[in-house]
Amino acid sequence: MTTTAPQPATADTAEQTATATVRAAALARARARAAGAEGLPAFDRLLELAEGERAVAVRNVPATLECFTAHFPRHPVLPGVLLLESLAALARTAAGPGDWHLAGVRGVRFKHFVGPGDQVHLTVEVNEHNPQRTECRATARVEGRVVATVRALTLLSATTTREGTA
Repeated sequence: MTTTAPQPATADTAEQTATATVRAAALARARARAAGAEGLPAFDRLLELAEGERAVAVRNVPATLECFTAHFPRHPVLPGVLLLESLAALARTAAGPGDWHLAGVRGVRFKHFVGPGDQVHLTVEVNEHNPQRTECRATARVEGRVVATVRALTLLSATTTREGTA
């Protein structure tokens, strides 16, 4: 039986490890930013992240959500505002580090119902990005079918003063 000595780490291996560590840290920051006011994530899994450019995530819609008891009992439908909040959380993640707040939404179209058991694929593409303001386009799909689109989702940095305030 022949044994071989462990090979010394090469520069490529060290670089790959560093890249993986940076990516893991970015994903951890993204998950933390995705948590809403109640601590519940607005999406379940981040599939792709290019800060300042694009983000893709998945949200599973369990039948146990409390909103289904009243919206609507015989034909449960995920409220559009919850789907919009998931898209906004993903936009905050795509905007990158910082404290981003939803400032405006234009051109929202709900095309099909989202119900219990659906898996929603969320995509956000950044159109405009600077330290004070980010504007994105967003799409939600279930089984490849577009269920909602947002033409312009605007985020402002917490440090940005708004007209008519302070």
